[in-house]
Amino acid sequence: MGNIFGKSSAKAKVSRVTEQDKAVLQLKQQRDKLKQYQKRIELQLEKDREMAKKCLSTGRKERAKTLLRKKKYQEKLLSNTDAQLETIEKLASDIEFAQVEAQVISGLRVGNEALKKVNEILSIDEVEQILDETRESIEKQQEIDALLNGVLSEEDEDEVLAELDALVASEEGPEKTPEDIGARLPDVPEDDPVAAAEKKRKEKGGERSEKKVALEAS
Repeated sequence: MGNIFGKSSAKAKVSRVTEQDKAVLQLKQQRDKLKQYQKRIELQLEKDREMAKKCLSTGRKERAKTLLRKKKYQEKLLSNTDAQLETIEKLASDIEFAQVEAQVISGLRVGNEALKKVNEILSIDEVEQILDETRESIEKQQEIDALLNGVLSEEDEDEVLAELDALVASEEGPEKTPEDIGARLPDVPEDDPVAAAEKKRKEKGGERSEKKVALEAS
């Protein structure tokens, strides 16, 4: 069961390899095969040339002629292979460049859609209206400032500043001066507190002695 679900999930997974990628891969594989074929032909051409030399040296002229004909035919095949390689490489490059162009066009399409949404939020008329209202507000404020500066004299400006300072002071509350704080404190005693307590104790003691004498006399 696990294998079955695993296969189904693998099939359901979308591959990122496009048909264009597959085409480019196949073209490059064909290019590599043609290059290998070219190498084999070049080696064979060199062998046929050496064999023709040996045939001539041994007096087998017809055999040498046959080998040279074969060599000539293979040289034509090699030339055709070069043309095929050029065509394959150009086709692969065209496909890759077309993929890049498609990605660029897709990005432009997304950007165009985003720009349209922004333009829907703010139209040209709305932007012009906002700019006009802002300009009118600035001009109106400048006119008010000019009128006030022309009507009020320097003395009026001083009175305005004084009134402003008074309002600020009233908001912050009256400041407590050292005189106010001192008026709330108790007076400092003139006598020494210890001496005054001793004097009071002696006075009480004297009163008790006088009372005792009076009682004995009676």
